[in-house]
Amino acid sequence: MDAFFAAVEQRDNPALKGKPVIVGGPPNSRGVVAACSYEARKFGIHSAMPSSKAYRLCPQAVFVKGRFPAYREVSEQIREIFLDYTDLVEPLSLDEAFLDVTENKKGMRSASRIAAEIRKRIFEKTRLTASAGVSYNKFLAKVATDFKKPDGMTVITPELACAFIESLPIGKFYGIGKVTEKKMLELGINCGAELKKLSKVELVGLFGKTGEFYYNIVRGNDDRPVTPEHESHSLGTETTFQKDIDDRNEMLEVLEKLAARVDKELREEGLAGRTVTLKVKYSDFVQITRSVTLQRPVEDVEDIMEQVRLLLEKTDAGERKVRLLGVTVSGFSSEVQIFYEQLCFKF
Repeated sequence: MDAFFAAVEQRDNPALKGKPVIVGGPPNSRGVVAACSYEARKFGIHSAMPSSKAYRLCPQAVFVKGRFPAYREVSEQIREIFLDYTDLVEPLSLDEAFLDVTENKKGMRSASRIAAEIRKRIFEKTRLTASAGVSYNKFLAKVATDFKKPDGMTVITPELACAFIESLPIGKFYGIGKVTEKKMLELGINCGAELKKLSKVELVGLFGKTGEFYYNIVRGNDDRPVTPEHESHSLGTETTFQKDIDDRNEMLEVLEKLAARVDKELREEGLAGRTVTLKVKYSDFVQITRSVTLQRPVEDVEDIMEQVRLLLEKTDAGERKVRLLGVTVSGFSSEVQIFYEQLCFKF
């Protein structure tokens, strides 16, 4: 969907049409932008930007408090249309999904025809526009979806894939975030053609296991299936030290980096949890966990770290040397709604 939350607001309130609309926290709060219209994007505004900064960029913008039930209702209408064509629907968020139409309920032999028909039906049902990407794997379909927004469709056939990928700016690669993009640009990797020059060994050396993923997608290879049911019960990460440590300040620095990784994954998945778990493995390989469950979802890195610091106090870390630390967030409930609410209404 194109600028989904903002588009729903403009549809339901005609006075907002043509105006820079920002859905999220008000400009005088610590809230952030959950979504913005294309009119607002012209001023450099984007999702997750602090509302105060968005206001400085565009003082004439209209700030709107989000209406999650309305967005959920439209999302369900769109999903019903998807299911008329295939049961292989993998939601990425309220307004985006992968569809595998290799074998479809309509018996249609053209994926691009299916995409065009779905876009037409979405507009007729919701009066909202959608963009589509059509290709032979998830990576290319996702990249294609973003290529002609808003209200566009891009088809990447196997014959076109190589040239398309080689010319693609590195920041447009699905799976390459801002941090990785910066690192690649510093390495002189500006586009797909330059990424393709690196061997698998070189990419793994530079980016760890993810380097293998980059090696494959730049060659148009992505065998991930479209998975209809994807439910995360927890998200976490951990690190093992090359040398055992007993400095608590050093531990907290490491834990903050781990918490930042978890927070990033939560936001990418559209999840939020109420339980924070700290994992500690001592030098003698004895492993313990300490957890806390809050009455609200954790909101950001600082929120996660506030709990982690308290949990660390309940361990012998520092008095005993530590070889491994880990941070996990779980206890997901109404994941997308919680994520949306924490994004919009953090005051």
